[in-house]
Amino acid sequence: MEININCDLGESSKFCSTENDPLLLEIVNSANIACGYHAGDKPTMEQTVKISKKNAVSIGAHPSFNDRENFGRKRINLPSNEITKLIIDQINILSEITGRFGMKVTHVKPHGALNNMACEDYDLAKVISESIIKVNKDLIFLVPTGSQMEKAGKKLDMKIAVEIFADRNYEDNGSLVSRSKSNAMITDPEIAKKHVTKMVENQALNCYSGKQIPCEIDSVCVHGDGKSAVGTAKQIKEGFIKAGMILKPLDKMKKYK
Repeated sequence: MEININCDLGESSKFCSTENDPLLLEIVNSANIACGYHAGDKPTMEQTVKISKKNAVSIGAHPSFNDRENFGRKRINLPSNEITKLIIDQINILSEITGRFGMKVTHVKPHGALNNMACEDYDLAKVISESIIKVNKDLIFLVPTGSQMEKAGKKLDMKIAVEIFADRNYEDNGSLVSRSKSNAMITDPEIAKKHVTKMVENQALNCYSGKQIPCEIDSVCVHGDGKSAVGTAKQIKEGFIKAGMILKPLDKMKKYK
C-alpha cells in the first residue's frame, strides 16, 4: 500500500516558527508551502523549496485568505472572482519560485479558515476546484476526507488526494474534535503512530468514541508547529514502514500517474 505524509511548512510569521522545517523535510514526502498571504515570504519560500528539492519532497501551494494578521484563521466572505484570484495568484507566486530551482508545484491544499469553509460549503469548494483547474488541470487537490472539496473535486474529475490528520481526534460524524475541547489534540508521538497506522491500514477514521467510519486515505498530515512535531512525524513514518507501507511524494503515487 502506498501512503504519503504531508506537512504545512514555510509559515514564518508571528504565529509560527520555521525552526522545525529542515528536520521535517527529512521525514515527510510532500510540503504545503505558505505563499505569503497568511504567512511566509519569498526568502522563506525559496529556502523551503531548496530543502524540499534536496530531500526529494514534492511541493504544494498552501493558499489562504490574504490575512497575515490572523494567520488566515478568520472567516472572510468573498465573491467568487476574488476567491479565484486568491487561489491563482498564490499558486503562481510559488510556481515562479519553484521554477527557478528546477522544481514545480504538484498539488494544492487550502489553509486555515478558507479550508474550513470550503469543507462545509460546496459552492466555495467548487470555486476553489475550478480555480486550480484554470492554472493546471493536472494539479493534485489535497483535501480532508469527507469534505465538500472532495465531492467538488471528484465531480470535476480532478486528481484528488484525501488526507487525515495524525495529531487530531475525530467526532462520530467524521469532523475534527474542536480545538476548544481538551481531547482535540494527540500530543504523544507513540499514540499518534498507533492511531494513524490503524486508520490507514483499515482505510477508516478512528473516532474518539471508538466508532470507525470507512473512507479513502491517500495522505496523512502532520502539523509542524508543535513541540512534538518532529518526534510525531518520525514515529508515524517508522510505523508505516514497519507495517509494510510504501511512502511516496504525492505526484509519484501510482494513482496520480
